[in-house]
Amino acid sequence: MSLRLRLTLVIVALMALTVGLLAWREINGTRRSVHEEIEAASRVAVQVLRVVNQRPFAEARIMVQGLGRVRANEITLFDAQGGVAYVSPPSPYKPGRQAPDWFAALVMPRTAVQNIALPGGRLSVRPDPSRAVLDGWDDFVQLMLHVAAGLVVVGGFTALTLVRTLAPLARIEGALRSLQRGDYDTRLPPLPGREAALMSQAFNDMAQSIQDNLHARDEARAAQASLAQSRELTQVILQRVEAERARIARDLHDELGQQLTALRTVAQVLSQDPALMRDKAELVGLLKRVSDDMAASLQGMLPRLRPLALDRLGLHDALSDLLLDWRQVAPTLDITLHVDPLPDGLGDTLATAAYRIVQEAVTNAIKHAQAHHISVALTCTGHALELAVQDDGIGLPAAWQRPGHHGLLGIRERVQALGGTLTLSAAQPAAPRPGLRLSAALPWSQSPVSGT
Repeated sequence: MSLRLRLTLVIVALMALTVGLLAWREINGTRRSVHEEIEAASRVAVQVLRVVNQRPFAEARIMVQGLGRVRANEITLFDAQGGVAYVSPPSPYKPGRQAPDWFAALVMPRTAVQNIALPGGRLSVRPDPSRAVLDGWDDFVQLMLHVAAGLVVVGGFTALTLVRTLAPLARIEGALRSLQRGDYDTRLPPLPGREAALMSQAFNDMAQSIQDNLHARDEARAAQASLAQSRELTQVILQRVEAERARIARDLHDELGQQLTALRTVAQVLSQDPALMRDKAELVGLLKRVSDDMAASLQGMLPRLRPLALDRLGLHDALSDLLLDWRQVAPTLDITLHVDPLPDGLGDTLATAAYRIVQEAVTNAIKHAQAHHISVALTCTGHALELAVQDDGIGLPAAWQRPGHHGLLGIRERVQALGGTLTLSAAQPAAPRPGLRLSAALPWSQSPVSGT
């Protein structure tokens, strides 16, 4: 049942109980009044009629006929043979009307006929409560009419109040169903009544919270999708860059390297045969120096474009060659390398990224952090390649994320492109030179994205 129906039934039950109590009170009062009326009338009649009980029958008959009706009593005079000699006239009060039998049965008391013996006959006195019962019935009907009129007024006012009071619940129910259907823009206006206003405010707050959460979830999904696309694009770009670097390195090595070797050979022959270049010694020396410079430049350029040792020897040996080159550049620099055994399926992309990260980190430590001791460590877990570069330099710049610090930003972008994590922290926070510890975790179990 609806709330309105339940409240209506409760109110109807209360009204019915009220009407029942009023009816019972009225009937009970009428019963007492009728009893008192009959009892008083009987006493009066008996006392009056006892005056004639010693008179002769004819004289008693004249006296009774003159007396007529005594209040609520029926008087009958019987002669010596039992015949009716006289009957009191009917009551002139509300003639022709009687209370309903059911009502009379509820309020009429038990009555007894009283007989008074007379010389030559007898006098019978029977109580007649019909008029008192009729008065009680009239009072009862009038009360019920007033009660009915009151119930109509109260019922109408109650029904109107229920309709107005419960009307906001229908709107709240409709709003909840709209919310259930996915219409999260549904809002309720201010509803009349304190409770309804609080419910509408709570509903609006709930709907707004749901809508905000959904918007935030959608934005997070869009951001994650965009980030994934950016990472994939960055990885593709990096692979293409590395592929292009490898191609350029091969071209320089295969073509320019061979040309330089030939140039150096010719210069060497010319310098060893005075007959060929008897007066050109200075030119030959210059030619040899130029070719040597070109060879040295090429030798320094190739590792920057593509670490050839990475293709030939693997990540471990390529890092060893890289750190050996740094030791030659800075003989006083203490560099240590520790590499755990690496899996075969590490992939060229991940190996190249690890090489470039270590290369950039060591470069920053030497050139910018003024480090004297650098340690490089690579470990491989079941899901990620973890590398750490730690130095004893001046530490991480406060504004390293601002434009200009391309080294660290490039490392971060490279790590994020592979779906990894990068952590930068002080190696020794309490020391005057806190140094820097760069830790990167690169997942290696994911399928690499192939470039074209």
